[in-house]
Amino acid sequence: MASRRWRTTPKSSTRCLSLIPRNMREVSAGTIRLLASNGRQMNERSSSEIKITQTSFRENGLNVLNVLNVSELQNGFDPLAEGQAMYRLISELYPICRSITGDGLRKTLRILQAHISLELSEVPTGTQVFDWTVPKEWNIHDAYVKNSEGERVIDFHKSNLHVVNYSSPVHERMSLAALKEHLFTLPAHPDWIPYRTSYYKESWGFCLSERQLSNLKDDQYQVCIDATLEDGHLTYGEFFLQGETRDEVLISCHACHPSLCNDNLSGIALAVSIARLLETSSRRYSYRFLFIPGTIGAITWLARNEDKIPHIKHGLVLTGVGDAGCLHYKKSRKGTAEIDRVAAHVLQHSGKPCQLLEFSPYGYDERQYCSPGINLCVGTLSRTPHGTFPEYHSSADNLDFVHPDKLGEASAVCLEMLSILENNAIFVNLNPKCEPQLGKRGLYRMIGGQADAGVSEMAMLWVLNQSDGEKSLLDIAERSGIHFNVIQRAAHALQDHHLLRKDFKSVPQAAR
Repeated sequence: MASRRWRTTPKSSTRCLSLIPRNMREVSAGTIRLLASNGRQMNERSSSEIKITQTSFRENGLNVLNVLNVSELQNGFDPLAEGQAMYRLISELYPICRSITGDGLRKTLRILQAHISLELSEVPTGTQVFDWTVPKEWNIHDAYVKNSEGERVIDFHKSNLHVVNYSSPVHERMSLAALKEHLFTLPAHPDWIPYRTSYYKESWGFCLSERQLSNLKDDQYQVCIDATLEDGHLTYGEFFLQGETRDEVLISCHACHPSLCNDNLSGIALAVSIARLLETSSRRYSYRFLFIPGTIGAITWLARNEDKIPHIKHGLVLTGVGDAGCLHYKKSRKGTAEIDRVAAHVLQHSGKPCQLLEFSPYGYDERQYCSPGINLCVGTLSRTPHGTFPEYHSSADNLDFVHPDKLGEASAVCLEMLSILENNAIFVNLNPKCEPQLGKRGLYRMIGGQADAGVSEMAMLWVLNQSDGEKSLLDIAERSGIHFNVIQRAAHALQDHHLLRKDFKSVPQAAR
């Protein structure tokens, strides 16, 4: 089968990127299946590669590689427009009944392939992944409860939340009293439908509003869940962007929830947004995006890819970024990792309310990435934390609950965080004995008259004083209280005037 080629048009003339799908091969039953970009299993070998052609541009007489820079990426970047695009993707995915396995998950991932070159992998039921086993595959076609008059009083086609996710098939007639043993509501919110699951214990049930329950009469009911629970596969999507180095940044989101917008269609949409923006920028780090079923998906990927774990230096789990609450960042297990410090710096300098949360072994897939035997530096970006807003895991987490402006803001914050990771470095002062004379070099009042001229000069003094070959630009930004971008500009100005030298041991080393 001939290779298919996708070419993106760079936003900057400094970079050209072409992508060719990776090698995908037919394998025997009982092994991981790699799927083509259209989701079909490949049965012929295909050559594959990722080619990146990078050029340099001249700045102040020096050759400078165009590395990811938030100011460049955001030149023409409209957060609201980006948020609206994310909202449209959420709206497209919203009706699909997803689960940790099955056709709904595959359909979701195939839709994402229209936006990024996502590679799909399938892992068979029964595969041992650390202490877990890949479960049976669940697919549902219809489900309902009918009264004695043949009316559907609960109807899966009106809301896929009506069925407890992963319910076993059932075809029975029963009394209201017997049926109530399998019904779930939210009494505090009588018009909302809860979201419930039964992944690892075979059971069945229906979710409905408290108002619906109160209207059920003492009657005989026909109960049908037309579903299959049998051997199959767990599917996940992976998108890899090669950078200059083998060191990676991991971006992960769970893609298994049914019609719930904030948790976690918003995280999926944000990951797609970031992936598309990064494609058109030069990158020092490589980036790996995972679209996985929650918990079992992360465990499965880690178990099957232990050779890749040492290359992952930073990571983010994206979830719940579309509601009206302020941004929250949950720290990694380490708590003082570079990604933790970068997130704190960006949020604290955003000028908007935010909150930093300490690590807890409860939550999303950061639990798996930060488990002691894996111990990656992965934090979580969200808005209102899970379980602390009433709409969580209910039908009220709908298209009205997420907001394009909040989605766009989250995208801008992510870009800024990644920009700092890319550009953080250690410099050495080449004139360390007392302050160099900046005036004769034109560095004092070099942007005279601007409101931040004093800040820029103070930034240069901080950079000169702290650049001892040990402290990074982020260290200096944190200690001085000055925004990283200002510190970085000061370092570049001093470097251009031969007062600083970059310590190249401080930046990710090129792949060999």
